[in-house]
Amino acid sequence: MMVRLPSVGGSGARAAVCAVAVLLPACFGLAPVGASADTLAGALVQAYQNNPQINAQRAAVRATDENVPQALSGYRPRVSATASLTEQYSDARSRATSATGVTTYTSVYGNAAVQSYGTTVTQTLFNGFQTANRTRQAESQVSAARETLRLSEQTVLLAAVTAYMNLLRDTAILDLQRRNVEVLQEQLRQTRDRFNVGEVTRTDVAQSESRLAAGRSSMLTAESNYTTSRSTYRQVVGVEAGRLAPGMAVDRFAPRVLPQAVADGRGQHPSVTTATHNVDIALLQVKVAEGALYPTLNLVGSATKNYGSTTSLTTIESFAGSIAGQLSVPIYQGGSEYATIRQAKETLGQRRIELDTNREQVQQTVVQTWGQLEAAKAQIQATEAQVAAAEIAVNGVREEARVGQRTTLDVLNAQQELVNARVAMVTAQRDRVVASYALLAAVGRLSAQVLGLKVPLYDPVVHYHQVRDSWAGVRTPDGK
Repeated sequence: MMVRLPSVGGSGARAAVCAVAVLLPACFGLAPVGASADTLAGALVQAYQNNPQINAQRAAVRATDENVPQALSGYRPRVSATASLTEQYSDARSRATSATGVTTYTSVYGNAAVQSYGTTVTQTLFNGFQTANRTRQAESQVSAARETLRLSEQTVLLAAVTAYMNLLRDTAILDLQRRNVEVLQEQLRQTRDRFNVGEVTRTDVAQSESRLAAGRSSMLTAESNYTTSRSTYRQVVGVEAGRLAPGMAVDRFAPRVLPQAVADGRGQHPSVTTATHNVDIALLQVKVAEGALYPTLNLVGSATKNYGSTTSLTTIESFAGSIAGQLSVPIYQGGSEYATIRQAKETLGQRRIELDTNREQVQQTVVQTWGQLEAAKAQIQATEAQVAAAEIAVNGVREEARVGQRTTLDVLNAQQELVNARVAMVTAQRDRVVASYALLAAVGRLSAQVLGLKVPLYDPVVHYHQVRDSWAGVRTPDGK
């Protein structure tokens, strides 16, 4: 969409009405937007790949994946090995009395180097279902982390859209203010010429000078806003902004009616799905805590090989092996396990309340963004009509001023109203695009997949399967 702004008379006026609209910059002396221009989709791709907030959350998901093999380790045997080397000096004397009453004394002494090697294998057979519940809990933690990543992606993509459209808007407003200063300079020149021939008074000149100063002040403010928007764009997207192409709304991806949008948001928004998984995590934590009240059954096997003996200098080597079942029944542990169970139940109640809270917050956000989008659509129509009327008015006031029916102040006011109308239209166009993305985020659909971004999608499932059944190793799948 390009907003066409007809000329209002005079060379300065013609330069001024060449305004930059948010959705398509077009102006005399500026090249049209071409293939080299930065696009909104391109900015979203850059943010998806480069934004540190997303990358940090991806690392957090990979770290959470490791909870599953940690929990699965409870099904696996635990093996330990021991080795010892002892240098021992022994000096022993013994006495023996025969049946005939003869007593003999025997002395044994010497050095011995004793080596001992042992291995113990422990396999848990039953621990109150704690391993199974911990595994399911870890899987729920992974699911919650993935939903948190989806929320982070939504937040960053919406921030990128906002930064892009803000920069586009502020670029257009800066151009409008610059053109307005050119018009006011031309108006001041004409007023001074008319003052020199006695057609107007010194008051008209002062009014023109005052309005020009105000225009320059507005232009400086617009330059400051433009600089701020560029820095924000660099922070969110990760690259410097170039020439920006038009931004388009994404209404086609959003629900058509408000009730459907509310239902989708309450069921699909990542904050809701994360809270749902948190409820599962808390429920499984209760079961894990209750498992401490069950008996524990372990199978323990051990083997020990000794060379020499710490008790007998005559022993050269020995071997011992054993296998045993160990049953441990908790009776009373001071009451800590009962407190842990009660604490886990209270946490479960808290997570359920948080789920309800998140659903209500999402519904409020959906309704709010829906209203903002509808208002932005109406504002575009209103500001377009405002601009058209202001253009007619400024043309008429200029012609009337030439024949003495209007004052210089009337011309200045009409020109200012036209500038204000154009700024309002530029702002409404920006709000229209941002609101469409905000609604998509509110219902949980703002993602690279839905938008169809041409970027390799990050799949957290790949890393999960790489580490889930890992039995050993300290290197991460990426080689670190």
